[in-house]
Amino acid sequence: MPAPDTDLSDDVVARLEQLILTGTLKPGEKVLEQALSARLGVSRGPLREAIRTLEARRLLQRKPFAGVRVAKFTIDEIDELLITREALEGMACRLAAENMTLREIRQLRASCDALNELVASAGVAAAFQKGRDDDLHLQIAQGSHNRLLADMICRDLYPLLGLFRYYTAQLRGGDFASSFRQHSGIIAAIERRQPDLAEQRMRKHIAQSRELVLRRLRQSTTD
Repeated sequence: MPAPDTDLSDDVVARLEQLILTGTLKPGEKVLEQALSARLGVSRGPLREAIRTLEARRLLQRKPFAGVRVAKFTIDEIDELLITREALEGMACRLAAENMTLREIRQLRASCDALNELVASAGVAAAFQKGRDDDLHLQIAQGSHNRLLADMICRDLYPLLGLFRYYTAQLRGGDFASSFRQHSGIIAAIERRQPDLAEQRMRKHIAQSRELVLRRLRQSTTD
């Protein structure tokens, strides 16, 4: 049974992370310990532990004479993040085609269909607000049955993507029908146990998203 102080530390990490990923604490905003301590109803000790944990995950950045701030990415850093995502998720998709159970594949297909229905009824923004698009990718990562790779994607990569998505949400747009076809094609390759094709389709899907986001980011800085 975990010690109470461990439970408290994990809870503070989760709550602080949520403040960051929802944009309550905005990219570049300074982390004020006294205000956060009062807001979260915890003492400075657990809060400082949570801050160190999220520094290690790169959601927070500490700079000399400037204190701790919520991470804010440059376009080049976003490019690096998305290139890394393509490599990691491509490999995860290959392994998922080899290792996913039939039950996991059925759930993946059901999630894809539910996402399509959500967008049809509530619009594209609903998919990203609820994190439903991420669910598909995280299910595939878990379905790789490679714990180290799944941890890198789910624990380390996706929180950073969540932060980046906060201030690029207005740049997304795009044709969701095309995205749905790509998701469906990826799942079909997994269903047919075709690892080469599954990896190829996942890489292409992420590369196209990366090109779109980077193009719009660069346009937004010159407008």
